[in-house]
Amino acid sequence: MACSRASAPRCCSPACGRSNGGSTPAAVANAANAASTPAAVADATHRAAPAPLTAPTASDVFYGINGHNNYGGGYLLSSPAVQLAQLQDLGIKMYRNEVFEQWSATNLAGVAKTMAAGGITVYPVMLMNIDYPDEQTAYNAAYAFGRQVARSSYEVTNELGTPCLVGWVDGVRPTDFDNQKFQIARGVVRGMIAGIRSVDSTGKIIMGGETWLHYGFDVMLANGTQPDGTSGHPVATWDITTWHWYSEQGNITNACGGTGCFNVLATLKSFGKPIWMTEVGVRPYFPGTQQQAAAYLANDMLGALLVIAPYDIESLQGYELYDDLPGGEGDYGLLLDDGKTPKPQYAAVKNFIAANPP
Repeated sequence: MACSRASAPRCCSPACGRSNGGSTPAAVANAANAASTPAAVADATHRAAPAPLTAPTASDVFYGINGHNNYGGGYLLSSPAVQLAQLQDLGIKMYRNEVFEQWSATNLAGVAKTMAAGGITVYPVMLMNIDYPDEQTAYNAAYAFGRQVARSSYEVTNELGTPCLVGWVDGVRPTDFDNQKFQIARGVVRGMIAGIRSVDSTGKIIMGGETWLHYGFDVMLANGTQPDGTSGHPVATWDITTWHWYSEQGNITNACGGTGCFNVLATLKSFGKPIWMTEVGVRPYFPGTQQQAAAYLANDMLGALLVIAPYDIESLQGYELYDDLPGGEGDYGLLLDDGKTPKPQYAAVKNFIAANPP
C-alpha cells in the first residue's frame, strides 16, 4: 500500500488486481462526525482544529503502524503474539491491515482477537480496484462488499485516485484525472460506504488515504464534481480524512510538484474532519545509510508532523512493521522480513514515541 510515488500515473497498491469481499473484525470505534464542504483549492490559512475523537481516547489512536498479515512473508514467520509483543515494546496501539476476500477477513479476525487482548486495535482497510466497466457496476460490487464488512469503523479503499491519474501530473486539479476512471472509482467509494451504512448507520467511515498531491480526487468526491468539469453529481461523505506521506515528498504544508507548491494539509483541513496520517514512511531508495534513514524518519517525518499534530493531525501510523519479501513493495519495515530482527528504524521509532508520549 506504500508504493505510489509522487505523481505516479499507475496504481501500485495491493488493491490493484485484488477482488472484493469478506467480512472483517470490529475495528476502531467512534470519531466525531462533522460535515463540511471543502474548498476546491485551499490556502495556507490556519483553521480551527477538527472535533476531537470521543472513543477510543486520543492516546489510543495517536501512534499506529501498518502490517500485512494477509500477504505472508514475515507476518507468517512471526505469530500474532510475537507481533503483539513488538507493538507493545514500540508503544503502538493501532495496527492497520488490509481485507479483500473472505479468507483474508477470517485470518485478520484471529489476529485482531490476539491484539485486542493486549490493548492493540486492529484497523482494517477495505481494498477494491477499479476493474469494472462502469460506475453502477462498481457501485453494486462495492455495496455488496460494504454490507459484508459492516461492523464498527472502516477505511474505504486505498490510494484509489492513483490509477485515475492521466499521467505524470500533480493530482491537484480535476483535469489531472481520467473522467471515466474517476466515475468508476466514485462508484466503488460510494457503493462501499452505502453498503456499510445499510447495515450500520452509526459506523464511522474513514476515507481511504490518497498520497502526495493527489487531493483533487477527494475534492471531487466531496463536491460532486468530476474531471470533465461538470457538477451536481453524487457526493461521498465520510467521518475521518486520511493521507499518506513518504520521505521524498517533503513538507506537507509546502509540497512542490510539477506545476507549483501546495499546502496539502490546508486542503485536508478544509474537509472539516479529523485527519489521520495512515502511512508515514521512508522509501527503500532513501539516499543514505539505514541509520540516516532512521534518523530522517524520526526527526524529519514523525517529528515534523508531530509539531503540527495538536492542530491538524490525530493519528500517525508508520509504514510498516516488517520488510516485504523480495518482489514485494520493498524494505519499508522497522524489522527485517524474518519478522524478528530490528533495523535502526525500530529503535528510532521506539525512542521517538517514548520521548513524545501521546
